Amino acid sequence: MEMKDMTEPKELTVQEIMLHLTKEITLPDNTVDQLITGSPDQVVSGIVVAFMPTQHVIEQAIQLGANLIIAHESPFYNHHSATDWLENDSVYTYKRNLIDQAGIAIFRCHDIIHRFEPDGITDGLIQELGWTTYLSQRTTESDLVTFTEGITVLAIAQQLKSCLGIDYVRIAGNPEIVCRRAAVLVGFRGNGHVTIPLLQNEQVDIIIAGEGFEWETPEYIRDAVQQGRSKALIMVGHAESEAPGMRILAENLDKSIPGVKVTFVKEEPVFKVL
Repeated sequence: MEMKDMTEPKELTVQEIMLHLTKEITLPDNTVDQLITGSPDQVVSGIVVAFMPTQHVIEQAIQLGANLIIAHESPFYNHHSATDWLENDSVYTYKRNLIDQAGIAIFRCHDIIHRFEPDGITDGLIQELGWTTYLSQRTTESDLVTFTEGITVLAIAQQLKSCLGIDYVRIAGNPEIVCRRAAVLVGFRGNGHVTIPLLQNEQVDIIIAGEGFEWETPEYIRDAVQQGRSKALIMVGHAESEAPGMRILAENLDKSIPGVKVTFVKEEPVFKVL
């Protein structure tokens, strides 16, 4: 979704940026998208866009002189950004004090970008992989791609690692099978109630997902393979699947908001394989 330009350059407030993001979006009543820290009235000195407002991202925002972070996920380790259970936690307190002392506003952009047409997070991953020409169908929670010539699970895994700049993915199933139809699901959409109907009804050979419960889709794939079926799963990682969409959001904001520097800050993968 391309974002329309704002008016001529002027001092913009956090509230104006929030309205710019939401002006064509209808959010659900229980949306998690909110201003988590800071004031809607503060003038924006710069914007950092990130998948998650980690300690590193906040430190980078301070170095860049940016006082607004637009993040897909919450800074405080739970979906609804609740903090009452963290009041005596030293990690939370340190991070919160840093945010407050630097005067940083954090705006959650989760439901908004998922309601872009097409879904801004899923489309970001498809673009990052160079698979736009392979798109054959879009559903609410997934993009289906068709590889006319077929491609092995191993080759898909190597492409994911190369395009996303990551060291590893996790595979269930035979890495040598040839796939012609794949379902791409970002974030936490890799659970069985979403993936199994795709495998059943859409002739999907492989599920490519961010993450999901390990006792659902992976175990379904295990049983399918044991039964002699050519099915596979690649788990990419939650952040790794969703960060490309936020990077594209940053690029679009940089073009559409005059006079404010917009920077995408990428985090390192949270896990290491030893």
